[in-house]
Amino acid sequence: MKVRYLALLAMVSSLSLGAVVACANPCASKPAATEDVDPCASKGDPCASKADPCASKGDPCASKADPCASKADPCAGKTQSSIGGPLAAELHGKPVVVDVFATWCSACENIAPTLSQLEQDYEGQVNFVVLDVSDRTTTAAAEAKAKALGLEEFLKAHKAQTGTLTIVEPETGKILAQHRNNPNIEAYTTVLDTAIN
Repeated sequence: MKVRYLALLAMVSSLSLGAVVACANPCASKPAATEDVDPCASKGDPCASKADPCASKGDPCASKADPCASKADPCAGKTQSSIGGPLAAELHGKPVVVDVFATWCSACENIAPTLSQLEQDYEGQVNFVVLDVSDRTTTAAAEAKAKALGLEEFLKAHKAQTGTLTIVEPETGKILAQHRNNPNIEAYTTVLDTAIN
C-alpha cells in the first residue's frame, strides 16, 4: 500500500511540475524572436487626442459652506476655569500645583520625574498638594485634605483623572493651567514663572 501511495504521489508531483513549467512561460512554445519588438510601438497614444475630462470642472467643494462653521466648539465648557472659590488661607501667596495621583496610574508614573523636578526647582515658591486616590483609604484621606484646602469640588470633578497636574491661583481659585499626562516641564514652568513674578 505504501508503494502505491508513493507511486501515486510521484506521478501527481511530476504532472503538477509539468503543468507549472508549461504555464510558467506561455511563450516557451513560440520561436525566439531575433529582436525585441514592442507590440504597441506602431500604435499611438490612445489618450493623446482626448481632453482632460476634469480640466473644465472647478473644485466641487468651493461653493459649499464649511459644515462645522455654525457648530459650537464641542470642548467649550468642558474644562474648568476655576476651582469654585479661593483656597484655604494657608495656601495663599504662592501658586498651588495640585496632583491627582494613584499608585496604579501609568500617567502618574510618566509625569513623576517632571513633578519631582518642579518640586526641586520651586521649593519654597510653590505649594504642592498631592491628592492620592489609589485606594479607599487614601481616597478618604485625600477627600478630607481637599475639603480642608478648599479643593473638595475640584477633587470630586477630577478624581477619575489621575495623572492630572493643575496650577491654581489660591486667592481666587482660578485655574492657570491644567495638563494630564504631560511630562513637558516647560508647560508648567512658563505658567509658574509668570504666577510667581
